[in-house]
Amino acid sequence: QVQLVESGGGLVQAGGSLRLSCVASGSIFSINAMGWYRQAPGKQRELVAVITSGGSTNYADSVKGRFTIERDNAKNTVYLQMNSLKPEDTAVYYCNAEINWRSFWGQGTQVTVSS
Repeated sequence: QVQLVESGGGLVQAGGSLRLSCVASGSIFSINAMGWYRQAPGKQRELVAVITSGGSTNYADSVKGRFTIERDNAKNTVYLQMNSLKPEDTAVYYCNAEINWRSFWGQGTQVTVSS
């Protein structure tokens, strides 16, 4: 049973920072891309950032220059460092990973940015 568990969400003022973590556990043979998505109330889930097993990254235009995605393959963990947060970054953030050639999602962690 593969599981993704996120942590690090919370309430922060505009301009502040948060660091999200997502740990994959279970019977893992292979992890390819890992990424972060977010869903704000009344909106569709959208890609925030993704990182391949080789370390290549891709970001949504709205977070470029403010967010950084990293991974620690030894720990099966992906991180999202979020700086200069804005109220429009408020959403539930979900971790996604391709593990054993299947897509898995975490349960989500709430990020709220107050103005």
